Amino acid sequence: MRAVAARPERVAVVSGVGQGLALLLQVLAAEGRRKLAVEDPGSPGTLELLRAHGVRPVGVPVDQEGLVVRKLAASGAQAVLVTPAHQYPTGVVLSARRRTELAAWARAGGLVVEDDYDAEFRYDREPLGAVQGLAPERTVYLGSLSKTLAPGLRLGWAVLPGELVEPFAHAKRYADLGTGAIDQLAFAALLESGGYDRHLRAVRPRYRARRDALVAALREHLPEAELRGVAAGLHLYADLPDGVDEQAVAEAALRRGVRVATVAPGRLSPGRAAIALGYAGVAEQRLREAAALLGEAVREVR
Repeated sequence: MRAVAARPERVAVVSGVGQGLALLLQVLAAEGRRKLAVEDPGSPGTLELLRAHGVRPVGVPVDQEGLVVRKLAASGAQAVLVTPAHQYPTGVVLSARRRTELAAWARAGGLVVEDDYDAEFRYDREPLGAVQGLAPERTVYLGSLSKTLAPGLRLGWAVLPGELVEPFAHAKRYADLGTGAIDQLAFAALLESGGYDRHLRAVRPRYRARRDALVAALREHLPEAELRGVAAGLHLYADLPDGVDEQAVAEAALRRGVRVATVAPGRLSPGRAAIALGYAGVAEQRLREAAALLGEAVREVR
């Protein structure tokens, strides 16, 4: 479904994307590659993970087409971490043109680490295959069940280029001796029965309805915010009005019982104030109420 080139011997089962990335960082660091290009803005948790493993993140800007690939060379990094299906936090989808450019960069000697974040949930756009299919020998593909089933189910996978299979397997072996077999067998049965596909078909319209409710409420209660990333995924990105401090907004919203994610902790260079709003686990009426409270919070700090 994702157009990934994956032979069984190239697939490693891991305890979520977090572990897959951590193991890969160990392998790259052992080869002397301690610099990794990342999308800017990106995930604060990912930046923390990189730094904890002694890897220096180098920011590459993101625009309306996704990662600005032509700026990769200037980063000096030999590897780049991307979320092309639905970038966090901006929600942008890496364009076909940029995917071609990224694959060409990889084939010229770079390594792409593709976190297939939110790929299963799209609403207003056609599906796009994974970047890995364009350069399978120069791409590490990471996926998990955290968004589709539950983050507490620590189960994911890494599809590896041939040269990384053995060192990655070695790192995995001595990290935990292997991911739990019972969870793997249960998920395999869910796949084989068609239950996983039925589950995805059932939740997509539910998440779309929640997305629609939140977008409509924000346009009513916070019309001055620019919404992005609405075509897919499980969160929205909202650029705040000029002059509004995002941390102050987050604190004012929390006092009203609404938790939002600020974007600044995921930036490596300055940018416009913005927040990310998750909607998957919240009922539609509660989302409408939250949007109204968020509008109050913004007006309070302006």
